[in-house]
Amino acid sequence: MIKNSFFSGNIPPNCPNAWDKLKSHHKELSKKSLSELFSSQKNREKDLSLEWEDFFIDFSKNRINSVTIDLLNDLVNELNLGENINALFSGSKINETENRSVLHTALRSEKKDPLLVDGDNIMSAVEQNKQKMYSLSKKIIDGDYKGFSGKLIKNIVNVGIGGSNLGPVFVNEALKFYSNDINLHFISNIEGDHLFEVLKSLDPESTIFIIASKTFTTQETITNAEIIKDWFLQKMPENAFGKHFFAVTSKINKAKAFEILDENIFHIADWTGGRFSLWGPVGIAICISIGPNNFESLLNGAYSMDRHFRNTEFKKNIPVILALISVWYNNFWGADSEAIIPYSEYLKYFPSYLQQASMESNGKNINRSGEKISYQTGNIIWGSTGTNAQHAFFQLLHQGTKFIPIDFIGFVKSLHKEDNQQDKLISNLFGQAEALMLGKSKSQVIRELEKKGLSKKEILKLAPFKIFDGNRPSNTIMIKQLTPYNLGALIALYEHKIFVQGIIWNIFSFDQWGVELGKELANKIYDDISKNSFKDYDSSTKQLIKFYLNTKKD
Repeated sequence: MIKNSFFSGNIPPNCPNAWDKLKSHHKELSKKSLSELFSSQKNREKDLSLEWEDFFIDFSKNRINSVTIDLLNDLVNELNLGENINALFSGSKINETENRSVLHTALRSEKKDPLLVDGDNIMSAVEQNKQKMYSLSKKIIDGDYKGFSGKLIKNIVNVGIGGSNLGPVFVNEALKFYSNDINLHFISNIEGDHLFEVLKSLDPESTIFIIASKTFTTQETITNAEIIKDWFLQKMPENAFGKHFFAVTSKINKAKAFEILDENIFHIADWTGGRFSLWGPVGIAICISIGPNNFESLLNGAYSMDRHFRNTEFKKNIPVILALISVWYNNFWGADSEAIIPYSEYLKYFPSYLQQASMESNGKNINRSGEKISYQTGNIIWGSTGTNAQHAFFQLLHQGTKFIPIDFIGFVKSLHKEDNQQDKLISNLFGQAEALMLGKSKSQVIRELEKKGLSKKEILKLAPFKIFDGNRPSNTIMIKQLTPYNLGALIALYEHKIFVQGIIWNIFSFDQWGVELGKELANKIYDDISKNSFKDYDSSTKQLIKFYLNTKKD
């Protein structure tokens, strides 16, 4: 049986009262099973569920009760969460270590009122950028934008990494049902084998390349872009380049220096963080694939979730509730991991997308005062799709020694109207959630084995292996159908969950300094490998460099 490992560590300095009460409450609640909680709370399933637009969220299968919800609500009130939410949407420079506003929400806002950042109304620029995206997308879709030789554009290659790749990759796959006949390709890793596997299938005359890099200096992206440029110019005349290459960046001059035409450059604002950037120009590949109308619907869904997050009391606020449950498990139950299990192959990249969104945001060990943290922060996010996951790692979820809360995500209606298959699929989702919660007792196992005619000796030998402890928590998010609108709302839901977690943990969620050191050392090692000089390294790294160089000669 899994032990309830308690890890509250030190109390975050901004919420001592609520934290202490939750600590005491945990000790009391940890003695009760989920079955007991259901027995003791009438209408629990209704009290611990929320319905919003096409979404139904059941969080009743969690190690919580009404007292837990009240105490968690006290926690966010003690933290002045409402004020922090207003600061996020108003353009306050909440990314303090980089002195930046955090306004990815502005990219999908319907507000006509001005939103000032450093005295400038950003909404007019947002709208201009959006219309420029829509214009290009429509021209490509309608066949009005052609390649240099007059061929129709049939291939879009997105060259980017991190947020400039994961968002477009995920959303493009998620909304494949709504896509047109233009093929999208994604190049991210600095790996020649992958790059040339993509290139060898492309006709340069019918392909455009989108170089997405906020700084236009990202090693992986710019290296790939330079190789692609050489490849293209080997096959096409130099004056064809301008028709086939586009840039998404905040560094306009660097893109121009790469010889990308001014009209082919889409600007990323300083207040747009990479992992939250798919709503703007970084999402241009998505826009071309699904069309401006569907892209607008994606934005509208996110905006609707933004309004829910801003205007709904915390006890009925979906992102807040999911964030609080996550913190409850992370900091009071020792659950340092969360599994994301969508029952839709369209959402197969959602766990990877959330890995970056969450772990790059909240994987921090320094608080807002610059002090070392001694309590747990960011969760490890992982997962896979539906029944594939059941036949891969659900053994560990059911009978392993790890305590891993799960988010199940499913859709009521299939897109291709295969109702019988959808019934089977969703039955698996519901069945897994119930099995994880209830488990199977020794007495149940014995009765089942007796019915199969096994001897008493055989039953005693086999029974321990077929017992499921249960008591393993999960949320179930059911959505009417996978539409661009609903996908936008789902992504925004998790964005806001991440934000709330960061507020509770007293960290800055919108910087990513931990990404930089490895990149710096990689550049240094690359330079030294080129020179065949590598003195200033630890003995292990030196050994690896020597092995690489010596083996390369063979």
